[in-house]
Amino acid sequence: METSKAPYIIELKSIGDSSEGYLTVAEESRDIPFDIKRVFWSYYTPQMITRGRHAHFELEQVLIAVSGKIIVTNENVLGETTVHVLEDPNVGIYIPPYHWHVIQFSHNAVMMSLASTHYNEADYISDYEQFLALGKTK
Repeated sequence: METSKAPYIIELKSIGDSSEGYLTVAEESRDIPFDIKRVFWSYYTPQMITRGRHAHFELEQVLIAVSGKIIVTNENVLGETTVHVLEDPNVGIYIPPYHWHVIQFSHNAVMMSLASTHYNEADYISDYEQFLALGKTK
């Protein structure tokens, strides 16, 4: 079980200016530390509702608040937590495997996820007690 990686902020390059708008690019192996296998986004999530509430055995992902604000709380199997606030569309957070994440959305938030694997239900750790037990084996 690889647990030495920690979540970290990724700043993506913004091209443009306020008179004409901006363009942000995320390229695998340059900006994103894995090959992108899946892209999905969440939107119209009511404010104060949390999403996520799971971890992964293998999946790595980068979350970006394309619009609005999201607050991402991560916890590793040893109980260490980090909190990141994303509200700039050129900033993302890298989340490695074995990190329980909880996401809170502002009323207008659109969150995009760049994922390292195709969807695989067996990769999800959805039971928090099972997740905590993984830390006891370290």
